[in-house]
Amino acid sequence: MTKGIWINLPVKNIDRSREFYTSLGFSFNSRHGNTDHSAALVIGEKEIVVMLFDEPAFKGFTGSGIADTAKVAEVLLSIDASGKEEVDELAAKAVLAGGKSNHVPTPMKDWMYGCIFSDPDGHRWNVLFMDMEKMPGKS
Repeated sequence: MTKGIWINLPVKNIDRSREFYTSLGFSFNSRHGNTDHSAALVIGEKEIVVMLFDEPAFKGFTGSGIADTAKVAEVLLSIDASGKEEVDELAAKAVLAGGKSNHVPTPMKDWMYGCIFSDPDGHRWNVLFMDMEKMPGKS
């Protein structure tokens, strides 16, 4: 059976990516994956690893080209926020750190609140707070 999951993303500049995610409050696993060509970004309480690889290293692993994130969304990575305030804070920090967002944090379906931003490489992130007590179908 599988033991875990991690996500691999191509980035143009490892140092710029480390700086961006650090300014959002995320950390990096210093034990492995941190080289001149990679960085092990750690997300959340479950410590999901997002491996950031410079584009040449990523192409070497995949044997394929890299999606042009200015034209297409290759994935939407969602982060579970602890509250509406954290959604607002991460959205603002992302823009200040060099990310982009034209999506204002918004209530959705009476039980979710979220915002989408792009990191400097155009990877799209969805910061989402879900009020599970108000979730439809909850008994």
